[in-house]
Amino acid sequence: MFYRVNGREKSSILKAGDIFYASVGTEHIAHPVGEARILVVEKEGSV
Repeated sequence: MFYRVNGREKSSILKAGDIFYASVGTEHIAHPVGEARILVVEKEGSV
């Protein structure tokens, strides 16, 4: 997962069962390595 905090780009490698929480206003984008199953949960009106 690539994301930006205070203008600095960061990344995390997530493994099966991991959770990435993006707070309001956090820019983020997933770049899976190989095949991935992803569950996205968003509040109504978040997009």
